[in-house]
Amino acid sequence: MAARRLEGATIAFDLDGTLVDTAPDLIGTLNHLLTAEGLPPLPLDQARPFIGHGARHLIQRGFRAAGQDIAPEWLQQLFERFIPHYLGRIAEESRPFPGCEAALDVLSAEGATLAVCTNKPTDLSVALLKALGLATRFAAIVGPDAAGFAKPDPRHLQAAVDVAGGSMSRTILVGDANTDAGAARAANAGLIIVSFGYTDIPAADLGGDALVHHFDALPEACLRLLSACGEQSGPL
Repeated sequence: MAARRLEGATIAFDLDGTLVDTAPDLIGTLNHLLTAEGLPPLPLDQARPFIGHGARHLIQRGFRAAGQDIAPEWLQQLFERFIPHYLGRIAEESRPFPGCEAALDVLSAEGATLAVCTNKPTDLSVALLKALGLATRFAAIVGPDAAGFAKPDPRHLQAAVDVAGGSMSRTILVGDANTDAGAARAANAGLIIVSFGYTDIPAADLGGDALVHHFDALPEACLRLLSACGEQSGPL
């Protein structure tokens, strides 16, 4: 039997904009709030970069883009309306990015343990992944509420790796934004950036060890970063 080349490795993934294209349902919920307040809805492409820093950030940036700044107390009210509406349509249009499931299959077959390290609340993350039939692929699904910290704080990534039973010296974080880059670098983990996610900073400028444009390229990128013999230590 061939050796499993990623045995002992942990591959941690961001969720929104990395594993799953959640923009249609997130921005659909944002536009529901905007139109309820008499403001124009935002085009998908305009609002995509607002995703990745939590619902409050999305609401604040979205309302500002629609021409309305919002006070903190109004933001909280909007947030409390946002969450149940989003949960009700969490996988209505959201789908894994092309090639995602096949890449996860390859990584698992090569011995890697898979985890999710996301700034999306844990309950929403689990609900989304369950709705898409992906939840059982991951040994850990850790949002900031479960970790006690949010990316780019490296303790968020450390918490996800700990739950998955891994070691940071054999961890790669796959993400799409500066929060992912900051967490991976501070934790001394490997970093692979996907170019198809949600970021207002060009993906090529985020300083990844590798930049992939399709999930088909991910397994080979992981293999390049992590040695087959498991002797990788320190910075990747």
